[in-house]
Amino acid sequence: MGHINFLLEHYGYFGIIIALLGGIIGLPIPDEVLLTYVGYNVFQEKMAYLPSLFSAFIGAFGGISLSYFFGIKLGLPFLQRFGPKFHITNVRINKTKALFAKFGPTLLFIGYFIPGVRHVTAYLAGINSYSFKKFAIYAYSGAIVWCFTFITLGKLLGEKWRFFAFYLMKNRILIIPAVMLLLIFGLVYWKKRKRTVNTKGAFE
Repeated sequence: MGHINFLLEHYGYFGIIIALLGGIIGLPIPDEVLLTYVGYNVFQEKMAYLPSLFSAFIGAFGGISLSYFFGIKLGLPFLQRFGPKFHITNVRINKTKALFAKFGPTLLFIGYFIPGVRHVTAYLAGINSYSFKKFAIYAYSGAIVWCFTFITLGKLLGEKWRFFAFYLMKNRILIIPAVMLLLIFGLVYWKKRKRTVNTKGAFE
């Protein structure tokens, strides 16, 4: 947490961009904890909500795009050789390759919420010669949902964000998919509610 606090205190919104650029490429930065902490700073009114979201989007877009272009230019041998130095192990690469074969570009969207996967999906998209347009549609929309989810959580949790961050670090493999499921259920409920309101309005 010390380096995250240092980045935000000394570089503000630019610190969010730097941290996410490095974290998504593969540096050992706890991205979800960072985003939740940013939300807590919004709660404390040390940062503003919309600029924080915008900075997170830029950092996530930049990190995922760099990974994509590395995949295009350097290919799988580079990832297999140098990935372990950035905590991207061959086990993680092979696991993500299997998921990528099963889910295709959808993994670019949902991969942010799967521990250890978001660091590899963009490389694989580049290695598999996805067009930039196809890559951007899935990867950037996933980044928006991911950043919005955890910054908003930190803002809503307020002082309790530390408890969430502690359990997140200990149980990421369970908590992050659970957060994603809650988000999906929330969106489905909102759409159904909106459809019901529109239907009632049509008959009035």
